[in-house]
Amino acid sequence: MKLKINEIFYSIQGEGLQVGVPTIFLRLFGCSLRCSWCDSMYAVEGDDYSEDTVDNILSSIEEIRCKNICITGGEPLDQQEGLVCLVDQLLKKDYKILLETAGYISPMPIFEDPSVLISMDCKCPGSGMVKKTNFSILRSLGLKDQIKFVIKDLTDYEYARNVVLKNNFSAKVIFQPVYGSSLKNLADLTLKDNLDVRVIPQIHKLIWGDIRGV
Repeated sequence: MKLKINEIFYSIQGEGLQVGVPTIFLRLFGCSLRCSWCDSMYAVEGDDYSEDTVDNILSSIEEIRCKNICITGGEPLDQQEGLVCLVDQLLKKDYKILLETAGYISPMPIFEDPSVLISMDCKCPGSGMVKKTNFSILRSLGLKDQIKFVIKDLTDYEYARNVVLKNNFSAKVIFQPVYGSSLKNLADLTLKDNLDVRVIPQIHKLIWGDIRGV
């Protein structure tokens, strides 16, 4: 069983509910979407990847002495068979897993495990992929999971606000500004509308800037 791998690295989790937590990042290659603000296009198209077995990938992960792992991309759920095999092994070895996915593919049943946090995007208009979001998948997420809106401007904010108000999501909701846009404006708007969401910037970019592998 093989997976297309873009990179494996050790850093802190810079987004969402686990922000600040030391984490191993496994970035899989390939994605069907083309979001305008994507900050990892090197993992979406081109040839910047290697194909490796689940066993070899697991060995590389275990060399890093950390039990928190974020599986990201690209879109990890594009490689379902190999991903399920890897996640099964990780869970057996007591890893805590965060799956980052784009909100148009249903996660497999293995991701319902209590040791897995699903972080699912709801695409805003600024992404250019707003029609790709599957709201039935977002509504199926549980209390342990999170829904992330990446917000570029007022149009994106108003869209995200209306989605939150119209849907009774069980998952926690994250409003994240596109890197370089105003965190203050997003926070002010969220407070004005008294929304039950968390406003969280990309902490890793505040520390290291918009560079790869951190």
